[in-house]
Amino acid sequence: MIKQLSPSGLKKMIDAGEKVRLIDVREQWEFDTAKIEQAELMPLSNFLDHFDKLNPQDNLVIICHHGNRSFQVCDYLAKAGFTNLSNLDGGIDAWAQIVDPMVPIY
Repeated sequence: MIKQLSPSGLKKMIDAGEKVRLIDVREQWEFDTAKIEQAELMPLSNFLDHFDKLNPQDNLVIICHHGNRSFQVCDYLAKAGFTNLSNLDGGIDAWAQIVDPMVPIY
């Protein structure tokens, strides 16, 4: 089962200084439009090119626009043996609405 992490839950983790790696699987133009500063871009369209940069031991939060693509990536990673995974519920859109109104909604 993939953990769903709320935007406010992620904000609390970041504010508490928890070691978390944010992986954004949207495309470059989407990332350029709106992003969480700490996030690393690994677009779904070429995700396998980035797979070897991920550590199964890291606390990973996967992000997309609304949570669908990121859920697909979480599912793939879970099947590959990653266990410390969370899907950002509602994606960057929910983050912008709930946590950071300075992030553009598109």
